[in-house]
Amino acid sequence: MDLPVQPPVDPMLAKSVPAIPAGQRYEPKWDGFRAIVFRDGPDVEITSRNTKSIARYFPEVVAGALANLPQRCVLDGEIVVPSVTHAGLDFEALLQRIHPAASRVELLARTTPALFVAFDLLALDDEDLTARPFDDRRAGLVQALAGSGAEHPFYVTPSTDDVAVAARWFEQFEGAGLDGVVAKRADGPYLPGKRGWSKIKHDRTADCVVAGYRVHTSGPDAVGSLLLGLYTDNGSLASVGVVGAFTMARRRELFAELQPLRTDLAAHPWGAAVEAASARTPREAETSRWNRGKDLSFVPLRPERVLEVAYDHMEGTRLRHTAQFRHWRPDRDPLSCTYAQLEEPVSYALTDVLAAR
Repeated sequence: MDLPVQPPVDPMLAKSVPAIPAGQRYEPKWDGFRAIVFRDGPDVEITSRNTKSIARYFPEVVAGALANLPQRCVLDGEIVVPSVTHAGLDFEALLQRIHPAASRVELLARTTPALFVAFDLLALDDEDLTARPFDDRRAGLVQALAGSGAEHPFYVTPSTDDVAVAARWFEQFEGAGLDGVVAKRADGPYLPGKRGWSKIKHDRTADCVVAGYRVHTSGPDAVGSLLLGLYTDNGSLASVGVVGAFTMARRRELFAELQPLRTDLAAHPWGAAVEAASARTPREAETSRWNRGKDLSFVPLRPERVLEVAYDHMEGTRLRHTAQFRHWRPDRDPLSCTYAQLEEPVSYALTDVLAAR
């Protein structure tokens, strides 16, 4: 490739702020894989947030770039997968795309095709645009994609300078699986690797039952993560996520605290399902996003302790990201920790998000 902006490029990032700042440009915060697409004639490269190539996992995006993008360009954006069962995004389906077998990737590209939602233009033809104001880059992005007849799987993210519209997006678009709002200075340059944008994400809390733990990689006397559960309407305990950000000293303290709660798998609410599936975890298909060979077996605990966690949003019946430990809730009855406590996002279709202005 011989582009004015060459791979690899560290994407420009955003820092978390508690509220939507006034006087900026606003976009939905997409919940997928951050990616930069480079096209130089017949050659297409796609790199991830950590600058590694991910083009082989998304052949339909590569084909779409060759069919629809300008001959020489560099776009920043997000790869997402629409759900086949509801109107929003499906992050679990996106995770499945990172697979070593080419045949599996090709099958998933047909059955759960990905989209690329572009939100910045770093280069076009022979011009490096990174020093130009964001408003100029945004206008160039819209014009470049419109002029090339860009269509599925390439879209331009909605954008507004109306803070009231951004606030409405923040509330509505979560129902389509989005993650909040990003604010960008209209006159700001593109700063690779720098946190020059602002992000406003949903922050909620839930009281969850501690149903087990995984051992830390440092040794058998430290907790790696706590497995969280919520009770369903029929009284069963569902696996909803994990919490795992602790100091090493706290991991060892937790290990000691939880030993009196250890129980046999056969006596655990998840025991029958785990044994029936010949699996190691309460979710048969559970794997590590970052390490496919990681041992995800768990130590079962009697579901008697409750803790409060912070989370941003749900995806289906699960916490979308790793939750954050707040504190223990000795005042809560574990059986009272149900899905009913969770705030329901407004239902909103992905197609409506992409069409928003």
